[in-house]
Amino acid sequence: MVHTPQGVGFDDVLAELAQRRQEFREQRYVPKDFVARLKQIGIYRAATPGKFGGQPLPPAEFLDTIERISVVDGSTGWVASFGSAQIYLAALPLDTQAELYRDGPDVAFAGALFPMQRAAATERGYLVDGHWKFASGCMGADLIGVGLPGDEESGGKPRTAVLRPDQVEIVQDWDVVGMRATGSFDIVVRGVEVPREWTFIRGGAPTVDEPLYHYPTIAYASQVLAVVGAGVARAALDHAKQVGGGYTGVTGAPKLADRAYYRTEVARAEADLSSARAWFYDLSDQVWQHVLRGDTATDEHNARLRLASAHLARVASGVVDRLVEISGTAPIYTEHPLRDLAGDALVPKQHAFLGPAIFDSAGAVLMGLPPTSPGFR
Repeated sequence: MVHTPQGVGFDDVLAELAQRRQEFREQRYVPKDFVARLKQIGIYRAATPGKFGGQPLPPAEFLDTIERISVVDGSTGWVASFGSAQIYLAALPLDTQAELYRDGPDVAFAGALFPMQRAAATERGYLVDGHWKFASGCMGADLIGVGLPGDEESGGKPRTAVLRPDQVEIVQDWDVVGMRATGSFDIVVRGVEVPREWTFIRGGAPTVDEPLYHYPTIAYASQVLAVVGAGVARAALDHAKQVGGGYTGVTGAPKLADRAYYRTEVARAEADLSSARAWFYDLSDQVWQHVLRGDTATDEHNARLRLASAHLARVASGVVDRLVEISGTAPIYTEHPLRDLAGDALVPKQHAFLGPAIFDSAGAVLMGLPPTSPGFR
């Protein structure tokens, strides 16, 4: 669990979120004042190096925290999940990180990594100019990263250039059916020179020698998104159980809980979600214990973490869809909770880190072949 300062309770923040989630959805982003609340409960120091004042958590503990937030609101869970982004930033030079954390360990980072845009090399670094999409959480971010293509020096892995919010333009064009409050807006940068020491190779070797930064980086970035879907699915199951005992259709048919098909599908959904979660968390702990022993995480560890994440995202979305299907006519109304939850659960499953190609790459690695998709490890 996140470390909470005295007087700031995790449950209190969740209660506030429950009151404000509709506000966030209507404005399409989680505002800076609530990001500050997330900082108060330790979300944005949970992956900050201990040497810079952070309180890095074992991955499974952080994932559990994000899942609990996502039960209340998936969009806020999604934004909070990027409290893990310091695992990326740990590839920056140590002097850069010291500057980055100069004012404290609670740093909110938002990344607009795609489509990657070429940047001309300069004597000091890179001249960044372009338009990027999907900068989730950018409205409350302290730093914003944009994606650059890999090169020979980076071994083909993409780079990220780190900028301050006042160096970018945010284009508020996020109009979607799921995760409406993530503020995953576009980022435009016009002719900003970014020093080389303020860029890093995504998934590159960390400059910080602490256990968390030896956990598979891209796999962790996938896990924090997948677990948002799990939280959304849990919210849908909680709703289904609550209304099942009281909802009677307009035809006068028995209430939902008295119908065998409803009970059966709720039970199957519970079993599917619980099973996928158990495998997901068990793998995370196995790899973490491996890393804590000082051993290097293997390609197979990475593949299994990626596979479990993609599987969890798919199961979570399927759970919500099945609950919609068995809930009669109620979900056709625009204000029905399952409508928003179905849209929210769809987003992790569709993410590039969790989509169908991941199963192919994971299968290839498990059979001793190279991964079939770029950026898999």
